[in-house]
Amino acid sequence: MTPLAVIATVLGYIAVLFVVAWLSGRRADNAGFFTGNRSTPWYMAAFAMIGAAISGVTFISVPGSVAVDSFSYMQMVAGFTVGQLVVAFLLIPTFYRLRVVSLYEYLDGRFGILSHHTGAWFFFVSKMLGAALRVYVVCAVMQLLVFSHYGLPFWLNALVTMLFVWLYTQQGGVKSLIWTDTLKTFCLVGSLVLSIVFIMQALGMSFGEMTREVAASPYSRVFFFDDPSSDRYFWKMFLAGVVLLISMTGLDQDMMQRNLSCATPRDSQKNIVLTAVSQIFVIFLFLVLGVLLYIYIGRTGLAMPVKGDQVFSLVAVEGGLPVFVGILFVIGLISSTYSAAGSALTALTTSFTVDILQGTRRYGDERLTRIRKGVHVGMAVGMALVILGFEYLADDSVINLVYKVASYTYGPILGMFAFGMFTRLRIRDGWMPVVAVAAPVLSALVQYWAREAWDYRIGFELLIYNAVFTMAGMLLLAKKNEN
Repeated sequence: MTPLAVIATVLGYIAVLFVVAWLSGRRADNAGFFTGNRSTPWYMAAFAMIGAAISGVTFISVPGSVAVDSFSYMQMVAGFTVGQLVVAFLLIPTFYRLRVVSLYEYLDGRFGILSHHTGAWFFFVSKMLGAALRVYVVCAVMQLLVFSHYGLPFWLNALVTMLFVWLYTQQGGVKSLIWTDTLKTFCLVGSLVLSIVFIMQALGMSFGEMTREVAASPYSRVFFFDDPSSDRYFWKMFLAGVVLLISMTGLDQDMMQRNLSCATPRDSQKNIVLTAVSQIFVIFLFLVLGVLLYIYIGRTGLAMPVKGDQVFSLVAVEGGLPVFVGILFVIGLISSTYSAAGSALTALTTSFTVDILQGTRRYGDERLTRIRKGVHVGMAVGMALVILGFEYLADDSVINLVYKVASYTYGPILGMFAFGMFTRLRIRDGWMPVVAVAAPVLSALVQYWAREAWDYRIGFELLIYNAVFTMAGMLLLAKKNEN
């Protein structure tokens, strides 16, 4: 696949994306930007959420991960499903009852303004780093396929990407995101299914033969109960999936802004349950694709890439398949990237305007619009700078650290919400920032001690420790004799 073909594919997708964003968001006001006017049909939100849960990192990494982790990711997906039910039937009724624009407004009413700001700042750091990392990974692929071919620098790559993301989200916000995420889901699932079909045909397999080949592959093992110290141990991954889903979807402004755009809590619950079921099938298809990619590499004699992340792009673009497969790969990659970046940019703008600046309380609609647009520009510039930081300062160890930072920063948010919903205690709000900072520090110390003393590696479950430390600290801050 030539660089010109990649450019044509990208520009074609962006043109369609801009048309959809303009048609859906051209009349959006502040309420449309922040909450979609709470008028989104639940089935539209559900279809949009299928794609929203999948980033470019997932698109690239999950198929390549089967060589090391087999289908163990499905153990975490089982936890995701349970977590979705908790979000649907515990968090959704609360957020709709309080009519929140930002999730972290709940913390203000429950504990006070400093708790509100603490939750918002922890979300801000988490989302800015996580979203920039996801865009960086895809910018790196586009640099390899296009920009380097023409001698163009990475900073221009990042600038162009974020400019397009800013342009298509700057007017409609959530109202546009529902429709652009629907486009993303259609492109993503379509490219995934068609890629499987083309590779299956290239291998000369029928559907039944493909099913038997995948089932017989050692890469298709799902359950791991034999080694509790392993990162793939079932209960570690299952419980981590539950907690991660609640934290990184149910308590994440980025993901929840679509759910809260539905007209009623009942509609939002339907959306979440349908999304949970759909997510199982979509991720399973990514893993099936991964097995087929490794079978294809083995049978065609292609050189095995150094990293699993490069497997899909290698086969799709340079594997001797029809050009259409490469086009499908680029469409899936670009659609997932632009949607995830646009969604994060909208969520960061909403949280900073509503939570940090208290914009909906302090300003009229006309001034709020000006402030919101200024914040939106600032968030786009900030994300571009973080992406450049990954390119010029980061190595693999630093990138891995960003994922660990996400588990640290979501821990205090989870602990604060859990304490608020499962107790009736009030706290001395002025000390909440201290507790929120201390909890990740203690979690890091526990992680180090467990590794050094017992040779036990704490993985994704670190989030649970973090939340528990936060709740313990809040218990120490509880006001006596007051409920």
